[in-house]
Amino acid sequence: MINFSVQPINKSSQKGVMFIEVLIAVFILTTGILGAAAMQASAKKASFDAMQRSLASSLAQDIIERMRANDVASLENYQGTNYGDSLNAKPDEAGRCRQANSQCNANTILNNDLYEWELALMGGDVTNDGVSTGGLIDGIGCINVNDNRVRVTISWQGKVKLSDAANSSSGVDCGKSGKKRRQVVINAFIM
Repeated sequence: MINFSVQPINKSSQKGVMFIEVLIAVFILTTGILGAAAMQASAKKASFDAMQRSLASSLAQDIIERMRANDVASLENYQGTNYGDSLNAKPDEAGRCRQANSQCNANTILNNDLYEWELALMGGDVTNDGVSTGGLIDGIGCINVNDNRVRVTISWQGKVKLSDAANSSSGVDCGKSGKKRRQVVINAFIM
């Protein structure tokens, strides 16, 4: 038979232990809450950068599809740098090619395409009380045409400094250089 004896706990040695346990629990809880808040802020920045990249890709595809829909002979006229730096004049309604009976030719379609593309780059197609609320942060578009090969580069400024996104080895330099520059480059062949 085994004999167990229970020793009484000396209450004077237990004073303040509950308070220390509560302090440790509060410290752990506070650290967890601060960590969750920091993670939320980081996720919000990453989500914004992903949304900007998605918009840039969509805008690059948009102008490529507009070029494909127009006359192939006018491809060279799309070439340019610094689209979105300042908005070109809005084409008149006849040049907007919105009516079925419009007499549109490749040149009026080109002018309308570039105007609408620049407007989207600058966020002018999404407004709130007359102020542009869409678009990219300092978005700049560059179009390079070589025969039927087209390279569309869209640059914008991210929220966080990483490294300059320009790829000097491929000759892609579009937009304002700096540690926050982001770029999307899409190459296409248009026939």
